[in-house]
Formats: sequence, C-alpha cells, structure tokens
Amino acid sequence: MKKIGRLLAVLLLAGSASAATADIGSLANRDYVPQLGDLMNAAQVRHIKLVLAGKAQNWELAAYELERLSQSLADAAVLYSGIPVDDITTMTKPLAAVNDAIGAKDGKRFIAAAGELTEKCNSCHQTMNRAFILMRLPTDQPFGNQIFQRQNPAKR
Repeated sequence: MKKIGRLLAVLLLAGSASAATADIGSLANRDYVPQLGDLMNAAQVRHIKLVLAGKAQNWELAAYELERLSQSLADAAVLYSGIPVDDITTMTKPLAAVNDAIGAKDGKRFIAAAGELTEKCNSCHQTMNRAFILMRLPTDQPFGNQIFQRQNPAKR
C-alpha cells in the first residue's frame, strides 16, 4: 500500500524526471497554499450544496456545508492579503443569518439569507474587479450522485 501511495505522489508531480527521484517524505512537509481560484471553486461547490441541502430541508447537511463554506472563505482571507478586510467582514452577517435559519429549520428564512449571502459574494467580486464572476442561487441539481433529502438510516 505504501508503494502505491508513493507512486501516485510521483505521478501527481507533473511527471517531471526530477520528481521521480525526489524524496516523497520531504515533499509532504512543504506548506501548500492553494490558489485563490481553487479556494473560490471549492466555495462555489459548497454554496451549491448548501442551498440544495437547505431547499431539501436537510438541516444537518446544510449546517455541514455552511461550516465548510465559511472555512473556505476564512482560508481565502488568511492566505490572500489582497482581499479587502471589509469584504470579509461583510460576509459575517449573511453567514450568521444562514446559520440562524438552519438552526430554526426555517426554509423561507434560509432562502432569503442564502440570497443575501450570494449578493455579498457578488459585492466582493465587484470590489476585487471580478464583476464578471456573478453568482446566483442554484436553479437545478448538478450533483446527480448525491441525495440531498434527509434519509432514514434504517431504510438504507
């Protein structure tokens, strides 16, 4: 199993000849900083899943996705100093509103709060001269391999 892990690590290193002779152990100790676009792509997926879970009133999944989304935004703020502090702090209120709606298990409040959160995302994009990145609440289900309705574990 250890050999397979090392082989995969070598293959993932862009296939360079020097990667084949690199000490895999030392590579694991390097700090990895994801690109801002990668963090935002993760945030987008979490945003979609958050909204779909909330629409399905799967509050446990919605809370989980909200936590992951919040972490992605926090990581972006910590790792990329070029993001204005005001953009990050304005996300606090809509994130809290989504959290409150999840806690209350209130679908109407949830959708309103998710809409506000989405607008704050767009405001940040505008501030960062990225107005061409325009978000909206998801209108359909792109994750055909995930069930968003809460399931009874006994029925699986």
